[in-house]
This record gives sequence, C-alpha cells and structure tokens, in this order.
Amino acid sequence: MTEPELPVERPAHGVGPHPEPWPDDPRLDPELLREGDARNVVDRYRYWSMAAIVADLDERRHPFHVAIENWQHDMNIGSIVRTANAFLAAEVHIVGRRRWNKRGAMVTDRYQHVRHHESVAELVEFARARGLTIVAVDNVEGSRPVDARPLPERCLLLFGQEGPGLSAEALAAASEVVEIRQFGSTRSMNAGAAAAVVMHEWVRVHAASAGAS
Repeated sequence: MTEPELPVERPAHGVGPHPEPWPDDPRLDPELLREGDARNVVDRYRYWSMAAIVADLDERRHPFHVAIENWQHDMNIGSIVRTANAFLAAEVHIVGRRRWNKRGAMVTDRYQHVRHHESVAELVEFARARGLTIVAVDNVEGSRPVDARPLPERCLLLFGQEGPGLSAEALAAASEVVEIRQFGSTRSMNAGAAAAVVMHEWVRVHAASAGAS
C-alpha cells in the first residue's frame, strides 16, 4: 500500500525556494532564492537583497520626516518606525536617548533611515538646514486639528512620549502644533496610533494619488 504523500512545508509567511533556473537579476539574494523568503515585505520585493530594497525605497521616499522624543525609553518608538516605513518617510529621528526598544519595529528599521540627535536643538538645526517645517503633534492649548488644513509637504512631524507628550522645548521649536480630533473620554490616544493617523493625513493630502506601492 502506497503511503500518502506528505504536504510540502512552506513558510508561514512569504514564499518558498524559487524554482530553478533562477532569474538573472542582480537585485536578488541567492540565499533567499535557495531557502525561500519569509520576510514581512511586499510581493514586489520577494527575494530581493536588503540593500536592493533600501536603494529602491530611496528612489521613492516622501519628503516628510518623523521625530520622536526619547527621554524615558518610550515603548512606542518601534511601532512609529514601522509606520514610518509603511508610509515611506524620508527619515526617522530619535531625540534624546540613543537606545530605543526595537521590538515594535519588526525589523523595519533595517529598511528605514533612522538618525539620532542628542537634543531638540540639534534636531532643529537639522530641520532648518534642509528647509523642513517642524510640526509638533500634541493636544495642547493653541493646537489646531491636523485635518483642518494641509500639512506642509516638506515637514518634520515631531511626536512626544506616551503620557507627558512633547517637552516645552520641542513645542517652542515648532512652527505649528496640530492635534487629532477626539470625541471620547480619554485625554489622549496611544502615541503610536497618533503617529499613524498624522502620517496618513500627510499621505492623504500629498501622496494619495500615487496609491499603494
């Protein structure tokens, strides 16, 4: 009696080994072609090397930057980096402590440019040198709804920490302060969720016609 054929094991995510002969494309990684590609990347980047993916992203990055104050080792920074990658931000800037919890980034920091600044003053110098308008995100007195008028195309979106929000120095450095419209009882929403809303607002205004990559 013939034993039943067992199913071929495939990665939980992604694709298995590429059938031979392999494509003649310098962007492809031989190890991924041989072993399969289980990374959390869109289909167009299957089997591409990390360097090739970053190079391609660099050709298409949007002109907005994202910055997060990191005085208390905020656990949300990883998820903000992941969202910045999803919306193709030019760079992510960590202000304050250099070390940050990367778990929430789900290795997207390998594809996203991340720069460290010791202080808010150093971040402001960077923004001014590149003609970026600093837009602080915090629900403080004088802030305006983020969807009330378009965000600047070339801007640096500055986020604070979970709980205390932005520092006084960061608020003073901003050209404008925006907030997200809320209707419930909580004073504020999760910092990672707030960053996603504001980044999507930038994309809705400036890049929606481009569609998904």
